Order: sequence, then structure tokens, then C-alpha cells
Amino acid sequence: MPPYRYADVSALCGEPQFEKIGGLDALTNPSLIIEVLSPSTEAFDRGDKFSYYQSIPDFNEYLLVAQPRPHITQLLKNTDGDWIHRDFDNLDDVLKRTSLGCELSLREVYQNVTFETPETQEAATLIS
Repeated sequence: MPPYRYADVSALCGEPQFEKIGGLDALTNPSLIIEVLSPSTEAFDRGDKFSYYQSIPDFNEYLLVAQPRPHITQLLKNTDGDWIHRDFDNLDDVLKRTSLGCELSLREVYQNVTFETPETQEAATLIS
């Protein structure tokens, strides 16, 4: 049995394939996987977990979404099997999501999120 990892979000175009793992239906053919990064999981999500995901034949797009600031890393598998790395950190940036044939703006991803500024971080430090 291959090592299974559960993504924060996964999607595909086409017929889904599932396998029962520990009583849960696991999607085994995602084309897109999204992970929301946290300080405790970021290194694993960028390293070993990504390596595990690469064993999925249909997997061709990986999005890593940062929490403390607007930043998304997009990894796209090209036709040669190599991965292209792109970073987006402006709310006006738009990602072309090739795996699903659509676009996604950072503004949509971070809708209703308030980020700390250096001024609010300093004020919080002074108060505590």
C-alpha cells in the first residue's frame, strides 16, 4: 500500500478514483493539490509530502498557500515531467491553474483576511 497523505484541498478534472483508507474515501488521482502552510508543517509540505505526492501519476499542480502574508507558491509539472516553480505575492496576481483550466486571484484566496503590519506587530509587543 503506497504512503497516503491527506491534502488540505485536492481536485481533478475527470473521473475520480477512490480507495478506502482507515474508513475514509481517499482520492487517489488528484491533478491539483493545495496545502495551507503553517510554521509546524511548512518544511514537510514543501519536502517529503511533495515527494510522496509526486508518485501520483495524474498529479501535475501543487499550490502552497502562506498564512501570515499573501504568498502562494505554484509548482507545475511540464510535459517532460520537470516541475516549474512560480511565486506570487501581490494581491493583484492571478494564477493560471492549468490542471483545472481556470484562473484564481490572490485577492480571492485571501478575501476577508487581515494581515499584521509591522506597526500592529510592534503595538502588540508593547501591550504584552
